[in-house]
Amino acid sequence: MEAWFPFLYGALATLSATASLFFVRYWKLSADRFFLFFSVAFVSLGANWALLVGRDPQDEYAPYIYLLRLFAFLLILAGIVDKNRRS
Repeated sequence: MEAWFPFLYGALATLSATASLFFVRYWKLSADRFFLFFSVAFVSLGANWALLVGRDPQDEYAPYIYLLRLFAFLLILAGIVDKNRRS
């Protein structure tokens, strides 16, 4: 395993948490569910990256890691569909 992988995964997890906090703030200001969907999706992506810290990069394809990422992308898709159906 490369020495910089844990640093990169940690940075991605931190940036995902930061993006999630921005979306929570926008959700509180606008009360639009779209931002809530995106916030939860970024929490899921952050958990995905946090679980990979200190593991072998091949663990990225483990089912529980993959399901977290799939859940995040399905939430993003659900948020987009929900936003377009309401307008």
